[in-house]
Amino acid sequence: MESGPLLFARFAYPPNALGYCGPDGSGELLERTASADGGQDMRRLARGFEGAWPYLELIAHENGLGDPLDPRVVEAYWIGNGLLDRVRGPAFRGSLEDRFRPRVGRAVGHVLDPVAGGGVPHHAFHVFGVFPWVGLLRGGVVDEPLRVLDRCRIRWARVDAVVGDRAVVRSRPLEWRDGRLLLGAPAVEEVTVAEAGRSLAAGLAPGDLVACHWDWVCTRITVAQATQLRHRTAQVLAAVQPVRVTTAYTSSSP
Repeated sequence: MESGPLLFARFAYPPNALGYCGPDGSGELLERTASADGGQDMRRLARGFEGAWPYLELIAHENGLGDPLDPRVVEAYWIGNGLLDRVRGPAFRGSLEDRFRPRVGRAVGHVLDPVAGGGVPHHAFHVFGVFPWVGLLRGGVVDEPLRVLDRCRIRWARVDAVVGDRAVVRSRPLEWRDGRLLLGAPAVEEVTVAEAGRSLAAGLAPGDLVACHWDWVCTRITVAQATQLRHRTAQVLAAVQPVRVTTAYTSSSP
């Protein structure tokens, strides 16, 4: 497994480039990632992501690891692994309450309640459980919230073709149906592979299994990682939605 700072940056760059999270300087983040520079400057940049950093600290602490950028911790947050299962519910709930009660007051319940339903400190929890988009869906505003949720989550995909700086991949988009947020059947989408010759995941080829964030391919992943990502996505969806999550498409393949 590569260094934690580099793995973190691969997933953090896409929303940072859009101005959604993290410090200024997305160009530096992409340049250092493309050149595999995971040094102290990259660690400094990672600490500037105020949304993600507390989750990394929590996962590391609950697993007896001294470094929030340990690659196992970073993988747990963005993709998923067994470290998430060792985070105690009260510790997770306490961390969320400390962070969000000062901002939203009594409305913090919508953030805390999914922990009891099996929520874990995965990026999907921040997307589905903290952001207000699911609430907007329930209120009848569908198109833009659904688009943002689908782009903001980490999604697994299979590469069909690579043409220049773009790739055609197959992934399972989110759907809003009968008042439920579901994973739909595989669909084709076009994503970014590189910009000005700099890539988060160089040398892609048809058949590669990848993880995407917003409109970028972040990295190649293994079948086991894709399975983890699929499992953690479903786990968090089940936690934030009272009824068991079902899917419009079932397959043994990621």
